[in-house]
Amino acid sequence: MTMYPEKITTSAPGRICLFGEHQDYLGLPVIALAINRRINITGVKRNDRIFNLDLPDINLKEVINIDQPIVYTHQKDYFRSGLKVLLNEKLHFTNGYDCRVTSTIPINSGTSSSSALNVAWMHFLFTAVSDERRHQPLEIARLAHRAEVIEFNESGGMMDQYTASIGGLVYLDFHSPGGIQKLNAKLGHFVLGDSGEPKDTQVILSRVRGGATNALNRLSQEQKDISIKILTSEQLDFYKYLFTPAEYDLLKANIIDRDLCQTAKQMLSQESTDDSKLGELLNIHQDQLRDRLLVSTPKLDRMIKASLKSGALGAKLNGSGGGGCMFAYAPNSYKQVAEAIIREGGIPYIITADTGSFALVE
Repeated sequence: MTMYPEKITTSAPGRICLFGEHQDYLGLPVIALAINRRINITGVKRNDRIFNLDLPDINLKEVINIDQPIVYTHQKDYFRSGLKVLLNEKLHFTNGYDCRVTSTIPINSGTSSSSALNVAWMHFLFTAVSDERRHQPLEIARLAHRAEVIEFNESGGMMDQYTASIGGLVYLDFHSPGGIQKLNAKLGHFVLGDSGEPKDTQVILSRVRGGATNALNRLSQEQKDISIKILTSEQLDFYKYLFTPAEYDLLKANIIDRDLCQTAKQMLSQESTDDSKLGELLNIHQDQLRDRLLVSTPKLDRMIKASLKSGALGAKLNGSGGGGCMFAYAPNSYKQVAEAIIREGGIPYIITADTGSFALVE
Protein backbone atom coordinates (compact mmCIF):
# COMPACT_ATOMS: atom_id res chain seq x y z
CA MET A 1 0.00 0.00 0.00
CA THR A 2 1.36 3.42 -0.99
CA MET A 3 2.24 5.64 1.96
CA TYR A 4 1.53 9.28 1.22
CA PRO A 5 3.96 11.73 2.90
CA GLU A 6 2.30 14.17 5.29
CA LYS A 7 4.37 17.06 3.94
CA ILE A 8 6.41 17.44 0.75
CA THR A 9 8.69 20.22 -0.42
CA THR A 10 10.12 20.22 -3.93
CA SER A 11 12.42 22.77 -5.51
CA ALA A 12 13.71 23.40 -9.04
CA PRO A 13 16.10 26.04 -10.41
CA GLY A 14 15.84 28.56 -13.18
CA ARG A 15 18.53 28.56 -15.82
CA ILE A 16 20.66 30.65 -18.12
CA CYS A 17 21.73 29.47 -21.55
CA LEU A 18 25.45 29.96 -22.04
CA PHE A 19 25.67 28.67 -25.60
CA GLY A 20 23.13 27.51 -28.15
CA GLU A 21 20.42 30.15 -27.87
CA HIS A 22 17.84 29.45 -30.62
CA GLN A 23 19.63 26.18 -31.42
CA ASP A 24 17.89 23.36 -29.57
CA TYR A 25 14.72 23.46 -31.66
CA LEU A 26 16.88 22.91 -34.76
CA GLY A 27 18.32 19.73 -33.27
CA LEU A 28 21.60 21.38 -32.24
CA PRO A 29 23.30 21.11 -28.82
CA VAL A 30 23.20 23.72 -26.08
CA ILE A 31 25.11 24.43 -22.87
CA ALA A 32 23.00 25.65 -19.97
CA LEU A 33 23.53 26.42 -16.30
CA ALA A 34 21.06 25.88 -13.47
CA ILE A 35 21.09 28.94 -11.20
CA ASN A 36 20.35 29.68 -7.55
CA ARG A 37 17.00 31.33 -8.26
CA ARG A 38 14.36 28.68 -7.61
CA ILE A 39 10.71 27.71 -7.45
CA ASN A 40 9.56 25.88 -4.31
CA ILE A 41 6.36 23.90 -3.79
CA THR A 42 5.39 22.90 -0.26
CA GLY A 43 2.32 20.72 0.23
CA VAL A 44 0.49 19.25 3.25
CA LYS A 45 -1.61 16.13 2.74
CA ARG A 46 -5.39 16.38 2.67
CA ASN A 47 -7.95 13.68 3.38
CA ASP A 48 -9.65 14.05 0.00
CA ARG A 49 -8.50 14.11 -3.65
CA ILE A 50 -8.31 17.88 -4.02
CA PHE A 51 -5.19 19.89 -4.77
CA ASN A 52 -5.42 23.44 -3.41
CA LEU A 53 -2.66 25.58 -4.92
CA ASP A 54 -1.76 29.01 -3.55
CA LEU A 55 0.62 31.18 -5.62
CA PRO A 56 1.05 34.37 -3.54
CA ASP A 57 3.77 35.82 -5.81
CA ILE A 58 1.24 36.28 -8.61
CA ASN A 59 -1.91 36.47 -6.45
CA LEU A 60 -3.38 33.27 -7.93
CA LYS A 61 -5.20 30.30 -6.44
CA GLU A 62 -6.11 27.03 -8.17
CA VAL A 63 -8.37 24.19 -6.98
CA ILE A 64 -8.17 20.85 -8.80
CA ASN A 65 -10.47 17.98 -7.89
CA ILE A 66 -9.13 14.84 -9.53
CA ASP A 67 -12.43 13.05 -9.03
CA GLN A 68 -13.62 15.28 -11.85
CA PRO A 69 -12.43 15.33 -15.49
CA ILE A 70 -9.36 17.52 -15.95
CA VAL A 71 -10.32 20.39 -18.24
CA TYR A 72 -7.82 23.16 -18.98
CA THR A 73 -9.01 26.61 -17.98
CA HIS A 74 -6.26 28.60 -19.72
CA GLN A 75 -3.41 28.08 -22.18
CA LYS A 76 -0.63 27.55 -19.65
CA ASP A 77 -2.62 25.46 -17.18
CA TYR A 78 0.45 23.60 -15.98
CA PHE A 79 -0.89 22.17 -12.72
CA ARG A 80 -3.73 20.44 -14.55
CA SER A 81 -1.52 19.35 -17.44
CA GLY A 82 1.03 17.83 -15.04
CA LEU A 83 -1.69 15.86 -13.30
CA LYS A 84 -3.18 14.77 -16.61
CA VAL A 85 0.18 13.56 -17.93
CA LEU A 86 0.84 11.48 -14.83
CA LEU A 87 -2.68 10.10 -14.70
CA ASN A 88 -2.02 8.91 -18.25
CA GLU A 89 1.13 7.29 -16.86
CA LYS A 90 -1.18 5.26 -14.56
CA LEU A 91 -0.32 7.06 -11.35
CA HIS A 92 -3.10 6.88 -8.78
CA PHE A 93 -3.63 9.67 -6.24
CA THR A 94 -5.53 8.68 -3.11
CA ASN A 95 -4.92 12.04 -1.44
CA GLY A 96 -4.62 15.64 -2.55
CA TYR A 97 -2.48 18.35 -0.96
CA ASP A 98 -2.71 21.96 0.15
CA CYS A 99 0.22 23.50 -1.72
CA ARG A 100 2.02 26.83 -1.55
CA VAL A 101 4.14 27.83 -4.53
CA THR A 102 6.82 30.53 -4.19
CA SER A 103 9.59 31.65 -6.51
CA THR A 104 12.71 33.79 -6.68
CA ILE A 105 12.98 33.39 -10.48
CA PRO A 106 12.10 36.51 -12.49
CA ILE A 107 8.86 35.84 -14.38
CA ASN A 108 8.60 36.10 -18.19
CA SER A 109 12.26 37.05 -18.45
CA GLY A 110 13.93 34.12 -20.20
CA THR A 111 15.14 32.34 -17.06
CA SER A 112 12.66 29.46 -17.43
CA SER A 113 10.36 30.08 -14.51
CA SER A 114 7.59 28.08 -16.20
CA SER A 115 9.84 25.08 -16.82
CA ALA A 116 11.13 25.18 -13.24
CA LEU A 117 7.50 25.17 -12.11
CA ASN A 118 6.68 22.17 -14.28
CA VAL A 119 9.73 20.24 -13.06
CA ALA A 120 9.04 21.04 -9.40
CA TRP A 121 5.37 20.05 -9.84
CA MET A 122 6.23 16.80 -11.62
CA HIS A 123 8.74 15.99 -8.87
CA PHE A 124 6.08 16.77 -6.25
CA LEU A 125 3.51 14.47 -7.84
CA PHE A 126 5.96 11.58 -8.22
CA THR A 127 6.99 12.02 -4.58
CA ALA A 128 3.38 12.14 -3.40
CA VAL A 129 2.80 8.59 -4.61
CA SER A 130 6.36 7.35 -3.89
CA ASP A 131 6.89 6.54 -7.57
CA GLU A 132 10.49 5.51 -8.27
CA ARG A 133 10.71 8.05 -11.06
CA ARG A 134 11.11 10.71 -8.39
CA HIS A 135 14.77 9.60 -8.37
CA GLN A 136 15.12 9.82 -12.18
CA PRO A 137 15.92 13.38 -13.35
CA LEU A 138 15.69 12.50 -17.05
CA GLU A 139 12.23 11.01 -16.65
CA ILE A 140 11.02 13.99 -14.63
CA ALA A 141 12.34 16.29 -17.35
CA ARG A 142 10.78 14.29 -20.17
CA LEU A 143 7.33 14.33 -18.63
CA ALA A 144 7.62 17.96 -17.55
CA HIS A 145 8.35 18.82 -21.19
CA ARG A 146 5.28 16.88 -22.24
CA ALA A 147 3.12 18.74 -19.74
CA GLU A 148 4.48 22.17 -20.65
CA VAL A 149 5.14 22.02 -24.37
CA ILE A 150 3.45 19.07 -26.03
CA GLU A 151 0.14 19.39 -24.18
CA PHE A 152 -0.25 22.99 -25.33
CA ASN A 153 1.38 22.62 -28.76
CA GLU A 154 4.09 25.14 -27.89
CA SER A 155 7.23 25.59 -29.96
CA GLY A 156 9.94 25.41 -27.29
CA GLY A 157 12.75 22.87 -27.06
CA MET A 158 13.71 20.65 -24.13
CA MET A 159 16.69 22.53 -22.71
CA ASP A 160 14.77 24.22 -19.91
CA GLN A 161 13.16 21.16 -18.35
CA TYR A 162 16.31 19.05 -18.51
CA THR A 163 18.50 21.78 -17.02
CA ALA A 164 16.06 22.36 -14.16
CA SER A 165 15.87 18.65 -13.42
CA ILE A 166 19.55 17.72 -13.80
CA GLY A 167 21.12 20.91 -12.42
CA GLY A 168 24.63 22.28 -12.63
CA LEU A 169 26.40 22.95 -15.92
CA VAL A 170 25.01 20.70 -18.64
CA TYR A 171 25.65 19.96 -22.29
CA LEU A 172 22.44 18.85 -23.98
CA ASP A 173 22.35 17.12 -27.35
CA PHE A 174 19.01 15.36 -27.64
CA HIS A 175 19.80 13.78 -30.99
CA SER A 176 22.96 11.82 -30.15
CA PRO A 177 23.47 8.77 -27.90
CA GLY A 178 24.97 9.89 -24.60
CA GLY A 179 24.36 13.48 -25.60
CA ILE A 180 23.30 14.64 -22.13
CA GLN A 181 26.44 15.37 -20.12
CA LYS A 182 27.29 17.27 -16.97
CA LEU A 183 30.37 19.45 -17.50
CA ASN A 184 33.15 19.76 -14.95
CA ALA A 185 33.97 23.47 -15.03
CA LYS A 186 33.68 25.35 -11.74
CA LEU A 187 32.42 28.77 -12.76
CA GLY A 188 32.40 31.95 -10.73
CA HIS A 189 29.70 34.55 -10.26
CA PHE A 190 27.35 35.78 -12.93
CA VAL A 191 25.04 38.77 -12.76
CA LEU A 192 21.57 38.32 -14.18
CA GLY A 193 20.01 41.57 -15.31
CA ASP A 194 16.24 41.85 -15.74
CA SER A 195 15.41 44.62 -18.20
CA GLY A 196 11.79 44.74 -17.10
CA GLU A 197 10.81 44.70 -20.77
CA PRO A 198 7.94 42.29 -21.48
CA LYS A 199 8.73 39.63 -24.07
CA ASP A 200 6.58 37.56 -26.38
CA THR A 201 8.48 34.29 -26.72
CA GLN A 202 6.06 32.75 -29.20
CA VAL A 203 6.31 35.71 -31.59
CA ILE A 204 10.12 35.60 -31.45
CA LEU A 205 10.21 31.83 -31.95
CA SER A 206 7.75 32.01 -34.82
CA ARG A 207 9.97 34.44 -36.72
CA VAL A 208 13.38 32.98 -35.89
CA ARG A 209 12.51 29.30 -35.87
CA GLY A 210 10.12 29.65 -38.79
CA GLY A 211 12.66 31.54 -40.89
CA ALA A 212 15.46 29.08 -40.23
CA THR A 213 13.22 26.05 -40.80
CA ASN A 214 11.86 27.38 -44.08
CA ALA A 215 15.37 28.15 -45.32
CA LEU A 216 16.66 24.71 -44.35
CA ASN A 217 13.72 23.00 -46.06
CA ARG A 218 14.49 24.91 -49.24
CA LEU A 219 18.15 23.94 -48.98
CA SER A 220 17.31 20.25 -48.48
CA GLN A 221 15.33 20.25 -51.72
CA GLU A 222 18.42 21.50 -53.52
CA GLN A 223 21.02 19.39 -51.69
CA LYS A 224 19.60 16.49 -49.69
CA ASP A 225 22.78 15.52 -47.83
CA ILE A 226 23.26 18.92 -46.16
CA SER A 227 21.77 19.67 -42.75
CA ILE A 228 22.31 22.41 -40.19
CA LYS A 229 24.51 19.99 -38.22
CA ILE A 230 27.15 19.93 -40.96
CA LEU A 231 26.41 23.00 -43.07
CA THR A 232 29.55 25.13 -43.51
CA SER A 233 29.80 28.86 -44.13
CA GLU A 234 31.27 28.12 -47.55
CA GLN A 235 28.28 25.95 -48.47
CA LEU A 236 25.90 28.59 -47.17
CA ASP A 237 27.55 31.18 -49.41
CA PHE A 238 27.36 28.82 -52.40
CA TYR A 239 23.59 28.45 -51.95
CA LYS A 240 23.01 32.06 -50.93
CA TYR A 241 20.73 32.60 -53.93
CA LEU A 242 18.14 30.34 -52.27
CA PHE A 243 17.62 32.62 -49.27
CA THR A 244 16.29 36.02 -48.41
CA PRO A 245 18.84 38.26 -46.64
CA ALA A 246 17.06 37.60 -43.32
CA GLU A 247 17.16 33.82 -43.85
CA TYR A 248 20.84 33.96 -44.77
CA ASP A 249 21.61 35.83 -41.55
CA LEU A 250 19.64 33.32 -39.49
CA LEU A 251 21.57 30.38 -40.94
CA LYS A 252 24.92 32.18 -40.70
CA ALA A 253 24.28 32.85 -36.99
CA ASN A 254 23.29 29.23 -36.44
CA ILE A 255 26.54 27.99 -38.00
CA ILE A 256 28.66 30.33 -35.89
CA ASP A 257 26.78 29.56 -32.68
CA ARG A 258 26.82 25.81 -33.39
CA ASP A 259 30.61 25.87 -33.62
CA LEU A 260 30.91 28.15 -30.57
CA CYS A 261 29.01 25.59 -28.53
CA GLN A 262 31.50 22.85 -29.41
CA THR A 263 34.47 25.08 -28.59
CA ALA A 264 32.87 25.95 -25.26
CA LYS A 265 32.08 22.31 -24.49
CA GLN A 266 35.72 21.31 -24.90
CA MET A 267 36.83 24.12 -22.60
CA LEU A 268 34.10 23.62 -19.98
CA SER A 269 34.78 19.90 -19.74
CA GLN A 270 37.85 20.80 -17.67
CA GLU A 271 37.57 21.92 -14.04
CA SER A 272 40.02 24.75 -14.68
CA THR A 273 38.47 27.25 -17.08
CA ASP A 274 39.97 30.20 -18.93
CA ASP A 275 37.54 32.85 -17.70
CA SER A 276 38.65 35.42 -20.27
CA LYS A 277 38.16 32.95 -23.12
CA LEU A 278 34.71 32.05 -21.81
CA GLY A 279 33.80 35.74 -21.77
CA GLU A 280 35.07 36.15 -25.33
CA LEU A 281 32.89 33.28 -26.55
CA LEU A 282 29.84 34.75 -24.81
CA ASN A 283 30.45 38.08 -26.55
CA ILE A 284 30.66 36.42 -29.97
CA HIS A 285 27.37 34.65 -29.26
CA GLN A 286 25.74 37.97 -28.35
CA ASP A 287 26.99 39.50 -31.61
CA GLN A 288 25.01 36.89 -33.55
CA LEU A 289 21.89 37.30 -31.42
CA ARG A 290 21.98 41.08 -31.81
CA ASP A 291 23.13 41.54 -35.40
CA ARG A 292 21.83 38.47 -37.25
CA LEU A 293 18.95 37.00 -35.28
CA LEU A 294 17.78 40.51 -34.30
CA VAL A 295 16.47 39.38 -30.91
CA SER A 296 18.23 41.91 -28.69
CA THR A 297 16.77 45.28 -27.68
CA PRO A 298 18.36 48.71 -27.16
CA LYS A 299 17.95 48.41 -23.39
CA LEU A 300 19.51 44.94 -23.26
CA ASP A 301 22.36 46.25 -25.42
CA ARG A 302 22.94 49.13 -22.99
CA MET A 303 22.93 46.79 -20.00
CA ILE A 304 25.41 44.48 -21.72
CA LYS A 305 27.71 47.35 -22.72
CA ALA A 306 27.62 48.79 -19.19
CA SER A 307 28.43 45.37 -17.72
CA LEU A 308 31.47 44.95 -19.94
CA LYS A 309 32.69 48.44 -19.08
CA SER A 310 32.36 47.60 -15.39
CA GLY A 311 34.60 44.56 -15.57
CA ALA A 312 32.46 41.70 -16.87
CA LEU A 313 34.42 39.31 -19.07
CA GLY A 314 31.47 38.55 -21.32
CA ALA A 315 27.73 39.17 -21.54
CA LYS A 316 24.75 38.17 -23.64
CA LEU A 317 20.98 38.17 -23.60
CA ASN A 318 19.28 35.16 -22.08
CA GLY A 319 16.36 33.23 -23.50
CA SER A 320 14.48 33.96 -26.70
CA GLY A 321 15.19 37.69 -26.57
CA GLY A 322 12.94 40.61 -27.40
CA GLY A 323 13.11 41.72 -23.76
CA GLY A 324 13.58 39.86 -20.52
CA CYS A 325 17.05 39.24 -19.13
CA MET A 326 20.71 39.40 -19.99
CA PHE A 327 23.58 38.06 -17.95
CA ALA A 328 27.23 38.90 -17.49
CA TYR A 329 30.08 36.63 -16.44
CA ALA A 330 31.85 38.63 -13.76
CA PRO A 331 33.72 36.34 -11.34
CA ASN A 332 35.80 39.21 -9.94
CA SER A 333 33.58 42.24 -10.53
CA TYR A 334 30.02 41.13 -9.93
CA LYS A 335 29.23 43.90 -7.44
CA GLN A 336 30.36 46.61 -9.86
CA VAL A 337 28.45 44.96 -12.69
CA ALA A 338 25.28 44.81 -10.59
CA GLU A 339 25.59 48.53 -9.94
CA ALA A 340 26.07 49.22 -13.65
CA ILE A 341 22.91 47.30 -14.49
CA ILE A 342 20.97 49.36 -11.96
CA ARG A 343 22.22 52.56 -13.58
CA GLU A 344 20.82 51.34 -16.90
CA GLY A 345 17.39 50.73 -15.36
CA GLY A 346 17.70 46.97 -14.88
CA ILE A 347 17.24 44.78 -11.81
CA PRO A 348 20.39 42.74 -11.02
CA TYR A 349 20.61 39.34 -9.37
CA ILE A 350 24.01 37.93 -8.43
CA ILE A 351 23.83 34.24 -9.34
CA THR A 352 25.89 31.09 -9.19
CA ALA A 353 25.48 27.50 -10.35
CA ASP A 354 23.00 25.41 -8.41
CA THR A 355 21.68 21.86 -8.07
CA GLY A 356 18.77 20.40 -9.98
CA SER A 357 15.31 19.61 -8.62
CA PHE A 358 14.99 17.81 -5.31
CA ALA A 359 12.30 16.67 -2.89
CA LEU A 360 12.11 16.65 0.92
CA VAL A 361 9.45 14.64 2.77
CA GLU A 362 8.12 14.59 6.33
